[in-house]
Amino acid sequence: MKGLKRFFSRFYMVLCFIFFYLPILVTVVFSFNSSKSLTSFTGFSLRWYQELLGNGEIMSAVYVSVTIALLSTAISTILGTLTALGLSRSRRFLKEYLLNVNNIPILNPEIVSAISLMLLFSSLGLPKGYWTMLLAHISFCTPFVITSVYPKVRSLDPNLANAAMDLGATPFQALIKVILPMIRPGIFAGALLAFTMSFDDFVISYFVSGNGVKNISIIVYNMTKRINPTINALSTIVILVIVAVLVCVNIIPVIRKKHRRKESSYARHRKWAWAAGGVAAVAIIGLVAGIYSASQGGKKTLYIYNAGEYINPDLIPQFEKEYNCTVVYETFESNEMMYTKLGSGDSYDVIIPSDYMIERLIKEELLQPIQWELITNKDNLMDAVMDKSYDPGNVYSVPYFWGSVGILYDTQVVSPEDISAGWDVLMNPKYKGNLYMYDSERDSFMVALKALGYSMNTHDTEQIEEAYNWLITQRDTMEPVYAGDDVIDNMISGNKALAIVYSGDASYIMSENENMGYYTPQQGTNIWYDAMVITKDCQEVELAHQFIDFMLREDVALANTEYVGYSSVVTSAFEEMQKTVYAGINAYVPDTDNANDEIFAYQDTQTKQLFAQLWTKVKAK
Repeated sequence: MKGLKRFFSRFYMVLCFIFFYLPILVTVVFSFNSSKSLTSFTGFSLRWYQELLGNGEIMSAVYVSVTIALLSTAISTILGTLTALGLSRSRRFLKEYLLNVNNIPILNPEIVSAISLMLLFSSLGLPKGYWTMLLAHISFCTPFVITSVYPKVRSLDPNLANAAMDLGATPFQALIKVILPMIRPGIFAGALLAFTMSFDDFVISYFVSGNGVKNISIIVYNMTKRINPTINALSTIVILVIVAVLVCVNIIPVIRKKHRRKESSYARHRKWAWAAGGVAAVAIIGLVAGIYSASQGGKKTLYIYNAGEYINPDLIPQFEKEYNCTVVYETFESNEMMYTKLGSGDSYDVIIPSDYMIERLIKEELLQPIQWELITNKDNLMDAVMDKSYDPGNVYSVPYFWGSVGILYDTQVVSPEDISAGWDVLMNPKYKGNLYMYDSERDSFMVALKALGYSMNTHDTEQIEEAYNWLITQRDTMEPVYAGDDVIDNMISGNKALAIVYSGDASYIMSENENMGYYTPQQGTNIWYDAMVITKDCQEVELAHQFIDFMLREDVALANTEYVGYSSVVTSAFEEMQKTVYAGINAYVPDTDNANDEIFAYQDTQTKQLFAQLWTKVKAK
């Protein structure tokens, strides 16, 4: 009986370890995959490691993450240790009060801390960048150090320091030689926790960063917008570094015990102190050198704000070289996130939002008119992308990319008769459990409203309620999977027969899986436009126009659309893609002649809240 219990306990332990480490193993294996697929291993290759090492943006992010983590760990460890020592000597009321205050950043949701720090830095007029990220990391790491060190301080005999001074030690010597060695385990635990928290942080870093400063978490998050196996290579390297550190931590003490040198504890501690000081010094010198080199040259600087994975990265250095300038390029997760950062005081010269957000920015007078006489390549623009409802006459915007939302389907599973039913095919019981819906309240409600024959920009609560019931019925009868960007790899692998996707994603999927087709229903769909605009506070107006003009150049537009995969607004690039890479792919030709097609309009607060509440109910099952 005991043997059986032992077997099951070990079996469960093995299952737990498999559950914990299998995702890590999968990441490592697919970092050596020769293709972009995240589900099918096609062959061994070091392709993604080569791309990783050649990616300057990622290397810069690694530098920022490591230096921020080292500096914030060192500073927060010193501050936290001194605070813990001070608390041990404080009155009970003050001690309890400060410990409760110390718990607030630990218990506080990260998003609240992030927005609070962002508003603080904005109110103080501090330019967001490396230093604001460092200060933010120190602020949230220090409470964890205090929590780790304080219990060790409390466990000390309060007379230790007095005894040391009675024996001739100065107060400083009593601290260094007696107190700190006794609480060293707590200090090390706090330092390790602080380093981990800093290196891993995304939410707070995202809100307090700026001026092109990004850590690894921000870079990885932006890269997940499209399939990018470079993430696997980066993750594998991080995993190997952690494993190497753990091996060293466990092996070195064994080696030291076998070859213990006869030296005093003080000498050993002094060597460790010198080593730690050297590491900190190198980090600070590297930081200063990086900031100094970045500030040299006296070049004009252009601040660009764009969605993640939405430009060919080779075009930024090309523009910098041609116009002898510096580009600070930042990315945002969504139009709403971009608007939040603009509202917090962040300044940019050129931003690239979507149609409905451009309409909002125009209404709030946050943009300046385009000086079309400075856009020498304006004749390259397609007539079909100009003069749209979000900006009549293109007074404030220059088109960047365009596309549609439609149905991607497996031609070997879905019959032509079924797909011709348009949005109604998403209610066909034949495809129950074989459907991906886009995990977006506005796009999903667009599908429902169009299926019912309504405008996707309706404010009629009865129509919205009817669309909600349509989505509820679909959820209960069709059992769809609500997916985001992960739908790309899943549809390439043929995991489902139907999916709601953007046309650019459809083009890429169809180029990887010849069995896939794309259909835009005659009931109408969302024809979307993203455009380049210049902010009202732009400091480099001429350079901003030069960048917009550069992006409309035929060779540049072709390189950009080949990399990103969405429909170009430049005629020659659009036509070239039809003849070559995307020949015959109808996903690349939005049906602009369908009177039922619409562009999203900006929603008022009340309508937006109604959609959000109803979408929460749809996803609640």
